Amino acid sequence: MELKDLEHDTPIEGTTLFDGEMAMKGYGLNKMSFSFNEANARAEYVLDPEAYMDKFKLSEAQKQACRDKDVLALIREGGNIYYLAKFAGIFRLSVQDIGAQQTGMSVEEFKQKLLDQAK
Repeated sequence: MELKDLEHDTPIEGTTLFDGEMAMKGYGLNKMSFSFNEANARAEYVLDPEAYMDKFKLSEAQKQACRDKDVLALIREGGNIYYLAKFAGIFRLSVQDIGAQQTGMSVEEFKQKLLDQAK
């Protein structure tokens, strides 16, 4: 489901609405991501990601998004961005890395865009 422009009641391209349905879809994914608050959980994931994802009963699409380190796909699969920040941290994905994914730019292009807007 996409977020809608309330004034025009039209979908806003590229957005995913996190509602009750998405919360149910992403329950295991978000539970796994929340577990990464603990250092031992992060270490366990890094040692055997497949077993760790199985522990939380992730769907194949969720697992593939994790394997690909694709934050946008994780959001489409029910991931809550606040929990996914923990997942991104395991792989040292910065805010610029995630912003680049969101905009379809390279990290360098995204950083330049930020610098250009600051002028």
